[in-house]
Amino acid sequence: MTPILFPDSRARAMLNIFARASICRFVDPVGSRLLRAGIGPDAVTLTGAIGTVASALWFFPRGQLVLGTVAVTVFVVFDLLDGAVARARGAGTPWGTVLDATCDRIADGALFAGLTWWCFVVAGDRRLAVAALFCLVSAQVISYIKARAAASGLSVDGGMAERAERYIITLVGAGLTGLGVPFALDVALWLLAGLQLVTVTQRMLAVRRSARDREGG
Repeated sequence: MTPILFPDSRARAMLNIFARASICRFVDPVGSRLLRAGIGPDAVTLTGAIGTVASALWFFPRGQLVLGTVAVTVFVVFDLLDGAVARARGAGTPWGTVLDATCDRIADGALFAGLTWWCFVVAGDRRLAVAALFCLVSAQVISYIKARAAASGLSVDGGMAERAERYIITLVGAGLTGLGVPFALDVALWLLAGLQLVTVTQRMLAVRRSARDREGG
């Protein structure tokens, strides 16, 4: 039976497959060159995470939204390259998987922490800061649900606001605000807050269905 909250799950899966294949055609050659240069996937992961954290916590609290958006976007690309380097090496490792997931969570937290500081201190907008804080917490919860479910042998994936969507919506809003577009970040953060709330609900329902299926089997 098709879940009510996942009417587009198959379409999203197909789109993700085609998008991933298209992206891999561009990043895999770069990954091969990095590996030949002696740069492993763990180094790429750490570089991307450190760069994202430093950019988000340096530029956004100083009110430099455009520079912050550009810098974070550049380092987020490393999130694609570490997988390309791992594929060039033949396969990833359990350590690399844990390192990548950990760095992703740290980078996500830094992004929303930097924007929360901007909302509180630079813009003086407490209500928008609440939205940024909600996005920070719910982003961690979304990832935790998946990790905890996997550790329990349950399957869960998908949702309206996965990591790629979170970054696109947030960075577009921040960049446009930095360019002088009014309320761009307001729309982005409140929209994302709503989407992430829906995603938490979607994933919890998916976990519940998976648990029932396993118990029934």
